[in-house]
Amino acid sequence: MKLVIVIAAIALTLLLFRSISFAGKLPEPGDAAPDFSLPDAKLQTHKLADYSGKWLVLYFYPKNDTPGCTKEACAFRDDLFQIEKLNARVVGVSVDDTDSHAKFAKKYNLPFPLLSDKDGKVADSYGALTNLGIIKIAKRYTYLIDPDGKIAKVYLSVDTSRHSQEIIDDLKKLTSKNS
Repeated sequence: MKLVIVIAAIALTLLLFRSISFAGKLPEPGDAAPDFSLPDAKLQTHKLADYSGKWLVLYFYPKNDTPGCTKEACAFRDDLFQIEKLNARVVGVSVDDTDSHAKFAKKYNLPFPLLSDKDGKVADSYGALTNLGIIKIAKRYTYLIDPDGKIAKVYLSVDTSRHSQEIIDDLKKLTSKNS
């Protein structure tokens, strides 16, 4: 019986590794940002082109209303005025559905769009999808996209308590270079 459990555990681990390893290629600074067209909590479609001429903070997160995701979203909410003063917009993306986004946004008074990537295709195009077969989850990655639609900075290791300030600091550096 123990042997069967060990073999099953090894097989499951290999399947999980195979699923995770097929995540999309990570866009790098200088690359054109992958296009997207996704609905928000109000069922309005958002596209990358909608943000042309502005900086875009495109952040992927695992799940609505979980501790880390709530901390990150509320920090962006609290710092939104500073971010928008730097000609930037904030957009969150997860594989949660639009109803879940609507409840999350209402509960925490989130004034920026949360986009629903139900099938995970956009998260995958940004290398931000963990696909465990029947379960798909977005990784906590953020992309800072410049006004021309190019990746300016990639954040693969995010501290939710200070990420928003990190974005503000980087936007100040990047916008002062372009002035």
